[in-house]
Amino acid sequence: MSATRHPLQAKAEPWQSAVQREMVVRPLAQKPDLCPEEMKAACAKLGVSKAFLYRLLSRYRNDPRTSALLPRKRGRPVGTSQLNANAEAIVDCGIERWYLTRQKLSISKLERMIGIEASKAGIPKPSRKAIERRIARIGARRLVGAREGHEAARVKTQPVIGQFLATRPLEIVQVDHTRVDVFVVDEEHRLPIQRPWLTLMIDVASRMVMGYYLTLEAPSSTSVALTLQHAVLPKEQWLADLGITAPWPVHGLPETLHMDNGKEFHAKALRRGADEYGIHLQYRPVKTPHYGGHIERLIGTMMGEVHLLPGTTFSNIAQRGSYDSERHATMTLRELNHWLAIQVVGQYHQAIHRTLGRPPLAVWNELTAGSAALRLPEDQKRFYCDFLPYAERRIGRDGIHLFNIRYWDNVLSCWSGRSRDDFVVRYDPRNLSTVFVQSPEGEFWPVRYANLGMPPVALWEWKAARKRLREQGRREYDERVVFDTVESKRLLLEEAVLKTKTARRQHQRVAEALRPVDTKLPSRVQQTRVLTVPTKEETFEPYEIEEWS
Repeated sequence: MSATRHPLQAKAEPWQSAVQREMVVRPLAQKPDLCPEEMKAACAKLGVSKAFLYRLLSRYRNDPRTSALLPRKRGRPVGTSQLNANAEAIVDCGIERWYLTRQKLSISKLERMIGIEASKAGIPKPSRKAIERRIARIGARRLVGAREGHEAARVKTQPVIGQFLATRPLEIVQVDHTRVDVFVVDEEHRLPIQRPWLTLMIDVASRMVMGYYLTLEAPSSTSVALTLQHAVLPKEQWLADLGITAPWPVHGLPETLHMDNGKEFHAKALRRGADEYGIHLQYRPVKTPHYGGHIERLIGTMMGEVHLLPGTTFSNIAQRGSYDSERHATMTLRELNHWLAIQVVGQYHQAIHRTLGRPPLAVWNELTAGSAALRLPEDQKRFYCDFLPYAERRIGRDGIHLFNIRYWDNVLSCWSGRSRDDFVVRYDPRNLSTVFVQSPEGEFWPVRYANLGMPPVALWEWKAARKRLREQGRREYDERVVFDTVESKRLLLEEAVLKTKTARRQHQRVAEALRPVDTKLPSRVQQTRVLTVPTKEETFEPYEIEEWS
């Protein structure tokens, strides 16, 4: 018979039967001698034989608990083996030799291999159930470690102890990147180019999306900076430009920014910018993805919706099947960006969150109602500059040299050739036509190309042009030649845009990089209190860029 189960594991009917037995057996077990009349009455009351009543009395005296009287199944005790010693050895050896390996042999193949060995030994073939029972006895950590590696075993079996709990809005904000599961097309010819990258931020307390950034470029410190800018600043004007009337009230500086250990999250610009605005940077312990569960679930939710779009790649090959993702792609990067905004404010924020039991927007409004003002950067345009990547350069008599490009503006005259100090020069990798020089007083001054006839270029485009010159054996850089190289490549891209996907991708990257960016001097903006709609003067407008041909 099987061993006694735990009381909480017993079903209602067997447990009630044990309770009734205990009421009859307990008085009898306390007596040293039992008379025939008492035994007969007890047997009649329980509907059992005299021999069975004696067994119940023996069980109860050895273990005076109700669970000792639970009905027991007939048959062999759990764990009893029917295999003889030779068969047992063959099964154990087969599991060690073929199943506990990185080849991850299936149970069906393991059964066939063990059957062959049993036939050689002249013994009956062990059944599949017998093999499965012995596999089930192997510890999960050892099983996963042998078949998938020690790291997988650690991730899948170690206890998940730490978790992030936030009770205040912006107390903890998580950020991460993902490759979007859909192909986008270029704006000119509507042909597929690539899957874009998405950087997302989420407020842990309310589960509200703080902000996001969609780009064709791989994750970088610039992606983090622009996502943080979108998350921190009010979004009323941004939504109005997209024609969206649904509210997105989330804004403000986070107390803690939580992220993984990606290189872009350790960028010096991000760390300095966070220090400047009192943002604590917290990194997940290495190889512990469950510590970023909130942002991971948000990414999963968003990608689940993306899988409904034409051109989706789904999450794996099995789901995609014979679906041609590139052929069905229809949305440009800007259209996908618009769709994501509608998805966030019109659906995700309004839907009941499974963990919270309420819509994230309702939770945010409750948490911020009557609370102190959320922190906002005093100068919104300066906030943009404070998180851009930077280099330190001395201002010479001919201006500043960065990436072998010369920059000049009359504002540099007071330091040109006179100061031996290095100045912080911020730059936006998407557009190198203007850099931002930080004065000793901390102000940022936009400085343009010294040669105003040079076209705006992205950093990746500029480096590609320089690489092309190096391949041609030219070691002395001529700024004009490099720009001519960029222009030549653009003309070639225009001609090849209908021929290759790579060309279309680069063509679209150029178009995205050269969208207008405002380079006017920053103006100070008063701190906005929570849920206050900024005035027209206070509203942050996108940077513009002047182009000269």
